[in-house]
Amino acid sequence: MTETTVVHLLRHGEVHNPSGILYGRLPGYHLSENGRQMAEVVAKAIGGRDVVAVWSSPMERAQETAAPAAQALNLDVTLDDRLIEASNVFEGMRVAGDGVFRDPRYYRHFRNPFRPSWGEPYTEVVTRMKSVVDDARERARGHEALLVSHQLPIWVIRLAAEGRRLWHDPRRRQCALASLTSFTFEGDRLISVGYSEPAGTLLKGNPVPGA
Repeated sequence: MTETTVVHLLRHGEVHNPSGILYGRLPGYHLSENGRQMAEVVAKAIGGRDVVAVWSSPMERAQETAAPAAQALNLDVTLDDRLIEASNVFEGMRVAGDGVFRDPRYYRHFRNPFRPSWGEPYTEVVTRMKSVVDDARERARGHEALLVSHQLPIWVIRLAAEGRRLWHDPRRRQCALASLTSFTFEGDRLISVGYSEPAGTLLKGNPVPGA
Protein backbone atom coordinates (compact mmCIF):
# COMPACT_ATOMS: atom_id res chain seq x y z
CA MET A 1 0.00 0.00 0.00
CA THR A 2 1.28 3.49 -0.89
CA GLU A 3 1.97 5.62 2.18
CA THR A 4 0.38 9.05 2.55
CA THR A 5 2.61 11.82 3.87
CA VAL A 6 1.67 15.44 4.57
CA VAL A 7 4.19 18.30 4.72
CA HIS A 8 2.72 21.45 6.26
CA LEU A 9 4.39 24.80 5.48
CA LEU A 10 3.56 27.24 8.27
CA ARG A 11 4.16 30.92 7.82
CA HIS A 12 5.37 32.63 10.99
CA GLY A 13 3.03 34.81 13.07
CA GLU A 14 2.78 38.58 13.23
CA VAL A 15 6.03 40.44 13.92
CA HIS A 16 6.52 43.55 16.07
CA ASN A 17 7.47 46.06 13.36
CA PRO A 18 5.88 49.47 14.04
CA SER A 19 8.17 51.28 11.56
CA GLY A 20 7.14 49.16 8.57
CA ILE A 21 10.68 47.94 7.86
CA LEU A 22 11.24 45.14 5.37
CA TYR A 23 13.21 43.04 7.84
CA GLY A 24 13.97 40.10 5.56
CA ARG A 25 16.91 38.22 7.04
CA LEU A 26 17.81 40.87 9.61
CA PRO A 27 18.16 39.57 13.17
CA GLY A 28 16.24 40.98 16.11
CA TYR A 29 12.69 40.88 14.75
CA HIS A 30 10.43 38.94 17.09
CA LEU A 31 6.76 38.02 17.23
CA SER A 32 4.36 40.63 18.55
CA GLU A 33 2.01 39.68 21.36
CA ASN A 34 -0.62 38.99 18.72
CA GLY A 35 1.91 36.86 16.84
CA ARG A 36 2.57 34.80 19.94
CA GLN A 37 -1.14 34.21 20.29
CA MET A 38 -1.21 33.08 16.66
CA ALA A 39 1.54 30.56 17.36
CA GLU A 40 -0.40 29.20 20.34
CA VAL A 41 -3.58 28.85 18.26
CA VAL A 42 -1.70 26.96 15.55
CA ALA A 43 -0.14 24.71 18.20
CA LYS A 44 -3.60 23.78 19.46
CA ALA A 45 -4.85 23.18 15.91
CA ILE A 46 -1.98 20.90 14.96
CA GLY A 47 -1.24 19.34 18.33
CA GLY A 48 -3.50 16.36 17.72
CA ARG A 49 -2.15 15.57 14.24
CA ASP A 50 0.33 12.85 13.35
CA VAL A 51 3.28 15.24 13.09
CA VAL A 52 6.64 13.53 13.70
CA ALA A 53 9.04 16.34 12.70
CA VAL A 54 9.15 20.11 13.21
CA TRP A 55 11.65 22.14 11.20
CA SER A 56 12.11 25.92 11.19
CA SER A 57 13.82 28.77 9.42
CA PRO A 58 16.62 30.12 11.63
CA MET A 59 14.98 33.56 11.89
CA GLU A 60 13.74 34.41 15.40
CA ARG A 61 10.14 34.95 14.31
CA ALA A 62 10.01 31.49 12.74
CA GLN A 63 11.57 29.77 15.74
CA GLU A 64 9.12 31.54 18.07
CA THR A 65 6.24 30.35 15.88
CA ALA A 66 7.53 26.78 15.84
CA ALA A 67 8.15 26.52 19.59
CA PRO A 68 4.54 26.13 20.87
CA ALA A 69 3.72 23.51 18.22
CA ALA A 70 6.89 21.55 18.99
CA GLN A 71 6.06 21.66 22.67
CA ALA A 72 2.50 20.47 22.05
CA LEU A 73 3.84 17.62 19.93
CA ASN A 74 6.72 16.82 22.32
CA LEU A 75 9.25 17.26 19.52
CA ASP A 76 12.49 19.17 19.11
CA VAL A 77 12.79 21.90 16.47
CA THR A 78 15.34 21.34 13.70
CA LEU A 79 16.69 24.56 12.17
CA ASP A 80 17.22 24.50 8.41
CA ASP A 81 18.66 27.40 6.40
CA ARG A 82 16.71 26.31 3.31
CA LEU A 83 13.53 27.61 4.99
CA ILE A 84 14.91 31.14 5.40
CA GLU A 85 13.29 34.26 3.95
CA ALA A 86 14.30 35.29 0.42
CA SER A 87 17.08 37.86 0.18
CA ASN A 88 16.01 41.36 -0.88
CA VAL A 89 17.90 44.55 -1.77
CA PHE A 90 15.37 46.58 0.22
CA GLU A 91 16.12 44.75 3.46
CA GLY A 92 16.28 47.22 6.34
CA MET A 93 14.35 49.92 4.44
CA ARG A 94 10.89 51.28 5.13
CA VAL A 95 8.51 49.90 2.51
CA ALA A 96 5.14 50.83 3.98
CA GLY A 97 3.42 54.08 2.98
CA ASP A 98 5.81 56.43 1.15
CA GLY A 99 8.73 54.00 1.28
CA VAL A 100 11.03 52.68 -1.45
CA PHE A 101 8.23 52.04 -3.95
CA ARG A 102 7.72 55.79 -4.36
CA ASP A 103 11.41 56.77 -4.47
CA PRO A 104 12.87 57.16 -8.00
CA ARG A 105 16.34 56.26 -6.71
CA TYR A 106 15.23 52.65 -6.37
CA TYR A 107 13.31 52.25 -9.62
CA ARG A 108 16.26 50.42 -11.23
CA HIS A 109 15.64 47.50 -8.87
CA PHE A 110 12.21 46.96 -10.44
CA ARG A 111 13.50 46.50 -14.00
CA ASN A 112 12.79 42.76 -14.12
CA PRO A 113 9.82 41.52 -12.08
CA PHE A 114 10.11 38.05 -13.60
CA ARG A 115 13.46 37.15 -11.98
CA PRO A 116 12.96 39.30 -9.77
CA SER A 117 15.66 41.97 -10.04
CA TRP A 118 15.22 43.12 -6.43
CA GLY A 119 16.13 39.87 -4.72
CA GLU A 120 16.81 36.14 -4.73
CA PRO A 121 15.61 34.61 -8.02
CA TYR A 122 12.32 32.76 -7.72
CA THR A 123 13.88 29.68 -9.33
CA GLU A 124 16.54 29.53 -6.61
CA VAL A 125 13.92 29.85 -3.87
CA VAL A 126 11.94 27.02 -5.44
CA THR A 127 15.04 24.81 -5.64
CA ARG A 128 15.88 25.13 -1.95
CA MET A 129 12.27 24.86 -0.82
CA LYS A 130 11.67 21.76 -2.95
CA SER A 131 14.80 20.24 -1.46
CA VAL A 132 13.67 20.77 2.13
CA VAL A 133 10.10 19.61 1.41
CA ASP A 134 11.47 16.44 -0.20
CA ASP A 135 13.72 15.79 2.80
CA ALA A 136 10.86 16.40 5.23
CA ARG A 137 8.61 14.07 3.24
CA GLU A 138 11.24 11.34 3.49
CA ARG A 139 11.78 11.97 7.21
CA ALA A 140 8.04 11.84 7.96
CA ARG A 141 7.07 9.17 5.44
CA GLY A 142 3.64 7.81 6.32
CA HIS A 143 3.11 10.66 8.83
CA GLU A 144 3.21 14.47 8.81
CA ALA A 145 5.89 17.16 9.09
CA LEU A 146 5.64 20.84 10.04
CA LEU A 147 8.02 23.33 8.40
CA VAL A 148 7.98 26.96 9.55
CA SER A 149 9.05 29.44 6.89
CA HIS A 150 8.13 32.79 5.34
CA GLN A 151 5.54 34.15 2.93
CA LEU A 152 7.48 34.35 -0.34
CA PRO A 153 9.25 30.97 -0.08
CA ILE A 154 5.99 29.23 0.80
CA TRP A 155 4.07 30.96 -1.97
CA VAL A 156 6.57 30.28 -4.76
CA ILE A 157 6.98 26.59 -3.91
CA ARG A 158 3.20 26.34 -4.02
CA LEU A 159 3.14 28.07 -7.42
CA ALA A 160 5.77 25.67 -8.69
CA ALA A 161 3.97 22.63 -7.29
CA GLU A 162 0.75 23.70 -9.00
CA GLY A 163 2.49 24.37 -12.32
CA ARG A 164 1.81 28.10 -12.24
CA ARG A 165 4.16 30.92 -13.27
CA LEU A 166 6.49 32.11 -10.52
CA TRP A 167 6.30 35.86 -11.11
CA HIS A 168 3.29 37.38 -9.39
CA ASP A 169 1.74 40.34 -7.62
CA PRO A 170 2.83 40.10 -3.94
CA ARG A 171 -0.51 41.58 -2.89
CA ARG A 172 -2.29 38.51 -4.26
CA ARG A 173 -0.40 35.84 -2.35
CA GLN A 174 -2.62 33.39 -0.49
CA CYS A 175 -0.29 33.00 2.47
CA ALA A 176 -1.55 34.89 5.51
CA LEU A 177 0.30 35.14 8.79
CA ALA A 178 0.32 31.80 10.67
CA SER A 179 -1.35 30.07 7.72
CA LEU A 180 -0.76 26.46 6.71
CA THR A 181 -0.03 25.40 3.13
CA SER A 182 -0.21 21.61 3.18
CA PHE A 183 1.30 19.28 0.56
CA THR A 184 -0.15 15.76 0.56
CA PHE A 185 1.86 12.98 -1.08
CA GLU A 186 1.10 9.40 -1.99
CA GLY A 187 4.55 7.87 -1.94
CA ASP A 188 6.66 10.50 -3.68
CA ARG A 189 3.81 11.86 -5.80
CA LEU A 190 2.13 15.12 -4.85
CA ILE A 191 -1.63 14.60 -4.97
CA SER A 192 -3.00 17.83 -3.46
CA VAL A 193 -2.17 21.23 -2.02
CA GLY A 194 -4.38 22.55 0.79
CA TYR A 195 -4.54 25.89 2.55
CA SER A 196 -5.95 26.93 5.92
CA GLU A 197 -5.78 29.82 8.38
CA PRO A 198 -6.09 28.37 11.90
CA ALA A 199 -5.32 31.78 13.43
CA GLY A 200 -7.50 33.70 10.98
CA THR A 201 -9.50 35.47 13.68
CA LEU A 202 -6.28 37.18 14.83
CA LEU A 203 -5.29 38.58 11.43
CA LYS A 204 -5.00 42.36 11.19
CA GLY A 205 -3.59 42.63 7.69
CA ASN A 206 0.03 42.56 6.54
CA PRO A 207 1.28 45.97 5.36
CA VAL A 208 4.85 44.81 4.66
CA PRO A 209 5.17 42.73 1.46
CA GLY A 210 7.23 39.56 1.64
CA ALA A 211 7.46 39.53 5.42
